[in-house]
Formats: sequence, C-alpha cells, structure tokens
Amino acid sequence: MSTALAGRLADALVAAAPQRVGRISAVVGLVVEVVGVDAAVGDLVLLASTNGLDGVPAEVVGIARDHLRCMPLGEIDGLRAGDRVIATGDGLRVRVGAELLGRVLDGLGRPADGGPAVAGELLGVNHRAPDALSRQLVDSPVSLGVRALDTLVPAGRGQRLGIFAGSGVGKSSLLSMIARGTSASVSVLALVGERGREVREFVEGDLGEAGLARSVVVVATSDAPAVTRLRAAFVATRIAEWFRDGGLDVLLMMDSLTRVAMAQREIGLSNGEPPATRGYPPSTFALLPRLLERAGPAASGTITGIYTVLVDGDDHNEPIADAARSILDGHITLSRRLATAGHFPSIDVLESVSRVVGAVTTPEQRAAATLLRRVLAAHRDARELIEVGAYAAGSDPDVDAAVTHWDAVNAFLRQPIDETVAYESSWGHLFALVNALVEAGARA
Repeated sequence: MSTALAGRLADALVAAAPQRVGRISAVVGLVVEVVGVDAAVGDLVLLASTNGLDGVPAEVVGIARDHLRCMPLGEIDGLRAGDRVIATGDGLRVRVGAELLGRVLDGLGRPADGGPAVAGELLGVNHRAPDALSRQLVDSPVSLGVRALDTLVPAGRGQRLGIFAGSGVGKSSLLSMIARGTSASVSVLALVGERGREVREFVEGDLGEAGLARSVVVVATSDAPAVTRLRAAFVATRIAEWFRDGGLDVLLMMDSLTRVAMAQREIGLSNGEPPATRGYPPSTFALLPRLLERAGPAASGTITGIYTVLVDGDDHNEPIADAARSILDGHITLSRRLATAGHFPSIDVLESVSRVVGAVTTPEQRAAATLLRRVLAAHRDARELIEVGAYAAGSDPDVDAAVTHWDAVNAFLRQPIDETVAYESSWGHLFALVNALVEAGARA
C-alpha cells in the first residue's frame, strides 16, 4: 500500500470513528468541568455551545472521580451547563516545515500574520528530550553578534542561557540584537505574555525584515488564556526541535520564561494545587526542567536556548530566577543602574557567567577576557574613592589602567541596538583593548 493511500485511509478511519460526546457540568473560575467524556490529561476537547459558540478547544488539566477539569484555549462567553463536549482523542498538534520561516504564529501554532495556512508535517507539541548520553558535546562557539557577550560571556552551540533582569531594563531589545546577529542557521522566537502593542514593534522594528526572514515567531499576548500562553512555549520548542532534527543549528529565544511559569501557576491553582513559594504550586517547578531540557544538542543538530527571566522586584534570588539559574548553563545579568545611565546593552558582565567558556574559547581568549574582568572588578571596588577624588594613583595598577582607558572600556562594552558585530571582530577589539590596558600598567 502506498504512503499516500495509507494516509488517506487513516484519515478516513478517524473521520468514521464514533464521536465521544459529553456535557459541561460547571464552570468554576478558569476551569470548565466536563462529564460523560473519557479523556487523558493533556488531551483536547471541543466545547460546542448551542448558543453560537462552536468548537472552542480546551485542554484536560485534571481528572476527578466523576468529571474532567478542562481549561479553554479561547473565549468561553456564551457557554452553558449542559452544552456538548466532544473528545478529540489527542493533544495539541502543530504543523512544522521549512515554510514556517518568516512567519508569525499564535500560541497554538496557527498563522497570525494573515498569510496562508501552513501545510507541513503535523506533530504533537509534547516530545521527549534527547537522551543524555546521545547528546553531542557543547564544544564550538556560536556568535550572538553582541560584542560583550561573544567575548566575556561566550555561548556554545547547544548551550542554554538565561537573561535575568527586572522590567524595562532591555531584555527584548537585547534579544532582537541577538536574533539579527547570530550565526545560527534558524531562529525561533517565543513571545509569551507580551503586551499586544509591543508585538508588531518587535517583529517589524526590532527584528526587521532581514531577521524575520530566517526566523519563526510564536506569539501569545498577555490577554491570551493561561493554557495558550503555556502551550506557546512548547509550540516554539517543538518547531525548534524539528529544525534541529534536520541537522541544523537553531537559536531558540523565549521572552519570557517567567510568564510561562505564571501561566502554569494559574493552571495549577485553578486545578486545586496548593500554593507553595510565592504562590507557585509544585507543578511550576516540575515544568521548568521538562521544558528547558528539550533544548540543547542532540545526536544531529543543536538548539541554543536563550530564555529571559523577569526577576520580581529586581530580586535575582526569587523562586523562578533561582530555579531557572540552577537548570540553565549560564546566566546574563542586566543592570538597572547601567540601563538608567544610558549604557546599552546593560549587561553586568561581572555578574554574568557562561558555564561552557572553557570548551568554546582558546587559552589566549580566556586570558584576555579574564584580564578585562579583573580590571573591571578593580575599578568597581575603587569606584567610590575615584568619584570623590580620594583614590591615590599608583595604589593599584589594575585601577590605574582602568582609569586611564575607562572610555575605551565603556566603548567596548556598549553597542547600538541596530549594530551587529562579527565574532572575529569582537575578539580582535578585545585583544587590542587588553594590550592597551597592559601597556598602562595592568597586571598581565
């Protein structure tokens, strides 16, 4: 039997199968309670109203003795007790393929840019992470196009990095720079919980036509249902996995991981879970490794993951930030002090760490980066003395070199948002700066 004939036969069998129909028994908060339907956790059901609302998908998030707890993926105004519920027998699926490049999708993987429907392969959004022993080693660098990152917080192909910052410090702008300047073959961006006003600005302004041409953007705005916001993260990850399985180096960017966790908090609390640390139920902390471990290298191809983490009240030790930092392979810390001073990107390089730096840089590169870090740390420690004029020249050669070349150091760390820098150029600039610091007395 040919593959095409087998596919048509499978579709016919699905269409001919008897529908499993139940009814809505109650709507409590965000949860629709359903009776008379046999479904598993993660399956989709269709809420079919007799009042004009037809086929609103809902995901089964809990099972009680006599009913299912479902959370809708759309508006439910008009639903009534007794309305029909149709079981689909499957979970959320998304179409994937090379034709996704340049497209903007909603949180369920459907076109949101007014373009044609995607006709690619249909895959479930849930997928196992690559086996730990089958993964490639992270041993080659990936350029992000940002000078301070490529040299002082270098990323490797298949690494997972977090960008940690409070609100309004420049996380999305830094992501747009990386999307335009990266050396990865394909970029997949997930904008989860973003303001609706900012989506078009990001796609057309920050990302631009060139960046979008080799990117796939998945959007679930802040007013989307909690399940849609949560599933947007898994849809973007599944799309990135498809490109990776084709042997490509993929850059997966998610803004923000915190809002994914907040969506899971809404779902967990509505499902009756007890609140734990700062109101987050246990399922939130179980979700994070299940999502983040799917990125990284596989036997063929890699996913380099960059996840923004919105720290609550600029507290970098709040629960989601702390949990994410323990799972990820490095963290980039943005500073509000630098942002308010007009220093962009506002990367606090002394508080930022890449855990694969030894595997993706040469000894000469590491020596240069370490020297600049040491000079920056010395200047930070003596900053108050310098500002009040109490520092005595000659007390510390590293501080003396920093003071002499402070403008050059800042020029190296700063970069306009519309500028991308080649990987080799960034290292060449760093070596020239370090040579100047050594000539000014910095300890080599």
